[in-house]
Amino acid sequence: MSKALLLIKQQLQLHCIAYANTRIETARTAMETAQAAANEEEKSSAGDKYETTRAMMQIERDKAAGQLEEGLKLKRVAGSIIPQINNSQIGLGSLVMTNTVHFYIGISAGKVEIGNQSFLTVSAQAPIALTLLKLKQGDSFMFNKLKLSISEIA
Repeated sequence: MSKALLLIKQQLQLHCIAYANTRIETARTAMETAQAAANEEEKSSAGDKYETTRAMMQIERDKAAGQLEEGLKLKRVAGSIIPQINNSQIGLGSLVMTNTVHFYIGISAGKVEIGNQSFLTVSAQAPIALTLLKLKQGDSFMFNKLKLSISEIA
């Protein structure tokens, strides 16, 4: 694997970790906000309105807790990837270069621009990743009505 591809893989991994960290912080803030609102309602209300508001805040807190757990899971997956590994077979942590679209298999963290190239970060469970896992360098496949050919796997 060339130094340039290793550097790209490292940058993509850092992007994925930063994406997961943002999701974690957003979820933590939402949990704290919901808890604070529930605590504040306790001080200012009584009766049915209090119980309804408290229940709604608990639902919001539980939803944020689920998002927090998902963010932590994403961070674990992104952090477990070792960019230096170069396999000819596509798997978690692979950088798949094609004639037009490039894929990084890690977590779904959107499109990333590095230099003058675009990369799609996809989860290993995403349909496109499941398609790629069966392929090797030189193989062709269809993606968004485009015929792509795998030129390199890092």
